[in-house]
Amino acid sequence: MDADTGRGGGGDTGADVTVVGEGTALAAPDVLRLHAGVEVRRGSAAESFTAVRAAAARLAQALRDAGVAAEDVRTTDLSLGPEYDAYPKVGAYRAAQGVEVVIRDLAAADRVIDAVAGVGEEARLNGLAFEVSDPAAAFAEARARAFRDAAAKAAQYAELAGRGLGRVVSVGEEVRGGPQPLATAVAMAAEGGGSVSPGRQSLTACVRVGYAFA
Repeated sequence: MDADTGRGGGGDTGADVTVVGEGTALAAPDVLRLHAGVEVRRGSAAESFTAVRAAAARLAQALRDAGVAAEDVRTTDLSLGPEYDAYPKVGAYRAAQGVEVVIRDLAAADRVIDAVAGVGEEARLNGLAFEVSDPAAAFAEARARAFRDAAAKAAQYAELAGRGLGRVVSVGEEVRGGPQPLATAVAMAAEGGGSVSPGRQSLTACVRVGYAFA
């Protein structure tokens, strides 16, 4: 429930009414995390591993040529194992190496993606995620909206109770889910002709506020 009336309601000592306010602010993502990699299949484990390491080296060079800094590339996966035609007969050995690429200039996203694809048939693109590098300002706005929401709810409950609303006696922030993408957002990259669309992220703050009656 969003409100508790009565002295001490909701566990807030000295509060006559306790409400939960929620506020949301929008933020434009400015960082893209691209999950990519290389994968090969060869007749032997040694051949497969050698080939995937060579492909990974080409991928690393392609990312450097696309302007990605070395510290923005992180190896996330390295695997080698058999694939069976009919167990226990081994048909081939599969080797894969995955990387996470941090793209800090969204205008360069298409160039980096094209660089990965240009590595050749070994290249893999395994998804992407957008994030806001500094969400502090958006969260501050969301908190302010949450507090105003709580104040409006408390005022309504006080009026319903036939009482005046007094001072704030407790404030606590409630933690809920992280930033969420908006499905209906206008995509910045689409406006600029790019194929990658970051849209907007919704950042939500929740606050529990206890008030005394006047």
